[in-house]
Amino acid sequence: MNRLFKLAITLLAVIALHVAPAAAAPKSGYARANGINYYYEIAGTGEPLLLLHGGLGSIDMFGPLMPALTEHRTVIGVDLQGHGRTELGKREIDLRAIGNDMAAVLKQLGYTQVDVLGYSFGGGVAFQLAAQHPQTVRRLAIVSAGFADDGFYPAMREMQKQLNAGFAEQMKETPMYKSYAAVAPKVEDFPRLLQAMGDLMRKPYNFADDAKKLAMPVMIVFGDADMYRLEHITDFYKLLGGGQGDAGWMRETMPKNRLAIIPDATHYDIFFSPRLVPTVLPFLDGKSDARSWDQNVEGVKKK
Repeated sequence: MNRLFKLAITLLAVIALHVAPAAAAPKSGYARANGINYYYEIAGTGEPLLLLHGGLGSIDMFGPLMPALTEHRTVIGVDLQGHGRTELGKREIDLRAIGNDMAAVLKQLGYTQVDVLGYSFGGGVAFQLAAQHPQTVRRLAIVSAGFADDGFYPAMREMQKQLNAGFAEQMKETPMYKSYAAVAPKVEDFPRLLQAMGDLMRKPYNFADDAKKLAMPVMIVFGDADMYRLEHITDFYKLLGGGQGDAGWMRETMPKNRLAIIPDATHYDIFFSPRLVPTVLPFLDGKSDARSWDQNVEGVKKK
């Protein structure tokens, strides 16, 4: 059981936690897109931010971060296909398809353009939403999600390929299953969900061409002890136009996209790291706290 639990955690990149909800009750409902009935919650005030969770998780996994996000953002959380309160349906789980679904959900909810923050599985969905519907995404933050299957450490990739429906019975005593069973529309779909996620991860993929085409500002964020190879992380940033040279004394060749490595963070805890919101929110707000040489000099003089 210990090995199985570890495998499930590492495969799906989520710690299934029962977390406290945001202070104010969110608006919630369902929006149907391409045959899937998606559950959503909307909370907070300010510019819209689409929030997408990791594999085998749900909107609830962001509970610890939600107060900081909803303080000045309207957060649209969606339970992805087969997760949380959203049905699994009959079709396979596919990042491109779910990315298209998110565009349809946003349209139904009346949003023409949003910022997007996606973690792991949700980061892959966010990536595909932006690649296929660039007019819908103003700024994009991808947390702990790569652009190709060879980005994982080899041992991790081999573990991912093992997931299938056969693990379902053994997982029934894990927090992951219990959090699923508490809200899922059909608890009996859990084995099918494991099989569908395993099938997704067994397929090779490389979205390098999509990364090159992203025109909106993009930030990629990883933990310093993530499941992705460091070479893959830097390759991702290069595909986005970063890492090509020095930015210059006056930041004259500073790339528009950003790379962040959060210290003391793994793939399994970065989504509720207290450093995550301060890292991504200024970028999503289109702000920078960088100061010019003159501003720094003036600041020293005043002291």
